[in-house]
Amino acid sequence: MTSPIDIISSALKDIGALAAGETPDPAAAQDAFVMMNRMIDQWSNEQMMVYYKTEIIFPITSGQTQYTIGPGGEIGANFTGSIVNNVLTVTAITSGAIALGMTLTGTGITTGTKIVGFATGAGGNVNELGTYLLNISQTAASTSINAFYQRPLSINSSFVRINTNSNGTPIINGGLDYPVAVLNLENYNMIGLKTLNGPWPKAVYYQPSDPLGNIFVWPNPSQGEMHLFCDTLFSNYVTINDPIILPQGYEMALEWCLAERLMPSYGKASATQIQMVNAFAAQGKSTIKRTNMKPVQNSAYQDAILTSRQRDAGWILSGGFFR
Repeated sequence: MTSPIDIISSALKDIGALAAGETPDPAAAQDAFVMMNRMIDQWSNEQMMVYYKTEIIFPITSGQTQYTIGPGGEIGANFTGSIVNNVLTVTAITSGAIALGMTLTGTGITTGTKIVGFATGAGGNVNELGTYLLNISQTAASTSINAFYQRPLSINSSFVRINTNSNGTPIINGGLDYPVAVLNLENYNMIGLKTLNGPWPKAVYYQPSDPLGNIFVWPNPSQGEMHLFCDTLFSNYVTINDPIILPQGYEMALEWCLAERLMPSYGKASATQIQMVNAFAAQGKSTIKRTNMKPVQNSAYQDAILTSRQRDAGWILSGGFFR
């Protein structure tokens, strides 16, 4: 399996800093490793470089309108699992849902452990039991594990799932999903009564503070399960020998883009090499972006649904329309 040192060695050879068969000395490898992590961190801000949308799921607490997200935040998951090498085996899920990029904490688990890939755990549900790939190899006996979502840069879309009727009885076939408008700060500020009570959220506002983000829902809900869809952040590599688990095409883009970033530090590239490296780096990213690009969707719901008097299907549970 490819690791950062393999990408670094290839990138240095591409710019003529290494000859065939040579390996970088530790200092040069470390400098390139830092640059590679910085570059990957920047890719998280380029939406079309992101290949996977994280579905963040958390239960609504009656009367609570604000939630924190990120390592140590309120929104996360708890499950039972064990680890052998870089494979996590989940045998039971107590709360929340499992997603890429989650940070794990628990007895015997190495600090900085994150989920970086799906194995048998990727099924029809985001919280499927099974196996997941980790960024750090280790061994941990079966234990209770807390997992926290990464702090997202933004929220792309959202819906709320209602599992019980207004009288508390379960809804047949697992519940109903209602769209939730994603508001910017200006629209959220226009809400005059932010503590208005309601059956479930109709709008959500995300404040991407650091290190924990803040999620605000409106109106003040009494029930529901929130589903937020966000761009998955690229995880930085902890060591130079960590496995690289990315879809097809990313390793080549990593190599040539890293070579492009390293050229000024070495100054060994000729004009022909510079042109070639720039072209391959641009091609590597553009190929990925064409794959990840999605067509613009036709508008299906009013984004400012909270300010309109448009009726929704809430009467199914409430017995009447809310004004």
